[in-house]
Amino acid sequence: QVQLVESGGGLVQPGGSLRLSCAASRSIFSFTAMGWYRQAPGKQRELVASITSGGSTNYADSVKGRFTISRDNAKNTVYLQMNSLKPEDTAVYYCNARKLIFPNLNDYWGQGTQVTVSS
Repeated sequence: QVQLVESGGGLVQPGGSLRLSCAASRSIFSFTAMGWYRQAPGKQRELVASITSGGSTNYADSVKGRFTISRDNAKNTVYLQMNSLKPEDTAVYYCNARKLIFPNLNDYWGQGTQVTVSS
């Protein structure tokens, strides 16, 4: 088990930046991957970015070149730097910790943080 607490959301104008943080209650090194997902009203939750324990990253096409995911294992924290924000980035952003020990897959979620991009 792990508790994930997101912070850093808020209201920002188009073109602005935000940095989200996800603090874990225990070491994140043991997780296969850490990720950020988002869910806009009326839409399904989607992957925004992920980072493996080895440091490999993956991004949704819609955020490539604008968002950067990173991790600080010493602080048990994952970050999402979001630049050049667009109104379509408005959503609740969720932190995810995934542990895959074949054949078992366990996902843990934070409570979410609201990001609103509007002028």
